Amino acid sequence: MKEYQRDKVVNYAFIWWNSTNPRFYNYEGLGGDCTNFASQCIYAGSEIMNFNRQGGWFYINPNDKSPSWTGVDFLKNFLLNNRTKGPFARLCELHEIELGDLIQIKQATFFNHSLIVTKISDGEIYVTAHTNNALNKSLKLYFPKEIRCFKILGVYD
Repeated sequence: MKEYQRDKVVNYAFIWWNSTNPRFYNYEGLGGDCTNFASQCIYAGSEIMNFNRQGGWFYINPNDKSPSWTGVDFLKNFLLNNRTKGPFARLCELHEIELGDLIQIKQATFFNHSLIVTKISDGEIYVTAHTNNALNKSLKLYFPKEIRCFKILGVYD
């Protein structure tokens, strides 16, 4: 097991928040790019993908990727259930969140947005995201109906 490199997550988010890394496809026109961007950030901090075709977490090209790379609920399931290779997490309370962790929000009837924590100041959480690109936006400004927070605990290598 290796350490999750939170500084690399935040640095990646700051570099690519308002553009697309040419190594990855932008899914903006196909339902949104937020979870793709979150996965890229998490990958920057973990440096390991899980190429298991059944329940893994990987990106090879726009048509060869795991559902967990771009799907909100699939990413949740991967992070919470991964026991083999790549990053893993547990659900946590908002006050436990750290830089580089993941927050998913429900704005209507289902969880539909993935955000990376990039700043914490005076107890306020700020996130960076794609699909309505945002840099250090206050979590409060999303007016979520519900949130779920993921404490990324480490990386299986």
